[in-house]
Amino acid sequence: MQIKLVIGEREELIEINENNTIKDLLNDIDIASETVVVKKNNCIVIDEELVEEGDLIEVIQVIYGG
Repeated sequence: MQIKLVIGEREELIEINENNTIKDLLNDIDIASETVVVKKNNCIVIDEELVEEGDLIEVIQVIYGG
């Protein structure tokens, strides 16, 4: 199935397997889930959220430190 993935300024259509979760997607693109916030169709979601055909997934890098 196809989704739109946005990471920073980069936008692309990608193919993923059915029944993938956000965590599966992040693992596939080599991004640690602890370092980002993910929005699915403009709503913040948790790692266990299922990704569905046509979803817009936005990966936002979290800046942290002291």
